[in-house]
Amino acid sequence: MDKEHARLRAKTWLFAVVVILANVCGNFCMKRGMPERLTGPLDYIAVLFRPWVSLGVLLLILWMLARMALLSWADLSYVLPVTSIGYALAALAGSVFLHEQISARRWAGIALIVAGVALVSGRSAPNTIRAKTAAAGAEGAR
Repeated sequence: MDKEHARLRAKTWLFAVVVILANVCGNFCMKRGMPERLTGPLDYIAVLFRPWVSLGVLLLILWMLARMALLSWADLSYVLPVTSIGYALAALAGSVFLHEQISARRWAGIALIVAGVALVSGRSAPNTIRAKTAAAGAEGAR
């Protein structure tokens, strides 16, 4: 593995972690700050100024920007399964910090997600730089 490939792989993992944590923490903050009921459209705007909700919105903006950056160089077929581990972490955060009750059936579904992430991220390359370079070379030859 050459230096550039190793650097890109490390950058991919770093951004994947940022995407996962920003998503989990952003959604957790949103849930933590939301009132039990919103009665009208203006309530949705007013709730944006609650500290927990504002923090959640900022983290979800970070999530989107990091995800866009990650998708600019890594394969969609790699990014989506790997970052879906965030669903399991969000359920765990809801259970631990918000005392949500999660049924055995839901935990089984979460276990399937984790197993899928392990299958996808285990040995596959996170990007197709070589394929993109070959495709660009083929277009240049035309």
